[in-house]
Amino acid sequence: MAYEELLEDPVIQKYLHELVGPTGMPVAAAPPDGEVTDEELAEELGLELNDVRRALFILYENDLATYRRLRDEDSGWLTYLWTFEYDNIPEKLEEEMHRLLDALEERREYELDNQFYLCEQDSIRFEFGEAMEFGFECPNCGSQLIDMDNDRLVEAIDERIASLREELNRHPEAEAEA
Repeated sequence: MAYEELLEDPVIQKYLHELVGPTGMPVAAAPPDGEVTDEELAEELGLELNDVRRALFILYENDLATYRRLRDEDSGWLTYLWTFEYDNIPEKLEEEMHRLLDALEERREYELDNQFYLCEQDSIRFEFGEAMEFGFECPNCGSQLIDMDNDRLVEAIDERIASLREELNRHPEAEAEA
């Protein structure tokens, strides 16, 4: 898949934005063909060199960019030539989806395994043990804590888990493993 097609996908745009932030997004959204130096990117994009380097390093940490070093024989200075590796993005997104699924399943268990109490005035939620320590009174305002029904939250988590599982099963990699 070409970089242009990948970068048109709003999910991929959001993923890159989450990784590099707003100052690094111009770097992530404009991958050049072939190798490029950080200085060339900074000049071409009109960005501070440190912002470009930060974005490149984040992309590197996430296996979305690679570099090779060249040493200038006369000065001894190192030049880093960067290459973007956006073919890894679908795989990285799938890994993120699996991490999210695991976190949601943990949260679901936590919600099911605990009883909660709520201060309606301050909108603070307490686990049973905490509520008992405070004598079922809010430590902030002193109002009575009420038993909280978290069924709607668990239902929302269940829906999100089902949606993620369905999405993960649509991927060719998931189908090949099944």
